[in-house]
Amino acid sequence: MAIEIERKFLVEGDAWRDFGTPVLYRQGYLCTEPERTVRVRVAGPKAFLTIKGASTGPSRPEFEYEIPLEEAGFLLDRLCLRPLIEKERREIVNAGLTWVVDEFFGENAGLIVAEIELDAPDRSFALPDWAGAEVTEDVRYYNANLVVCPYSRWAAATSDR
Repeated sequence: MAIEIERKFLVEGDAWRDFGTPVLYRQGYLCTEPERTVRVRVAGPKAFLTIKGASTGPSRPEFEYEIPLEEAGFLLDRLCLRPLIEKERREIVNAGLTWVVDEFFGENAGLIVAEIELDAPDRSFALPDWAGAEVTEDVRYYNANLVVCPYSRWAAATSDR
């Protein structure tokens, strides 16, 4: 069984834009329950179906399978929950480890996060200058939850309290 160990941070400033080649991502969710998510993703010329289990800190089970691009398009256009996640991703190497920076568009415009996948939950790593506050355990930042409550609605949700 594959285990994903991921830490997530907000991004500060624009220095990260000088690194990596942007790739457009389009993804949607067939299931967004806390115990499991099922995601369809088109990343550049490839498509994937991903199933993730519940998180325990920065870790959770993950299964990912490449699928035909045409089938992913059908799933995204007709079966996935709305809104779809639209983002541009850059892979950036910092201190020997690969980070991904996601700049979101559509209903999540204005949100920029950086993630690093690790081989152990207690693995130490250097933070890049552009990495801000850690949001690993803040469920609002899970992509599946950005479908349920997009970033553009956060201010309204806070002001309703």
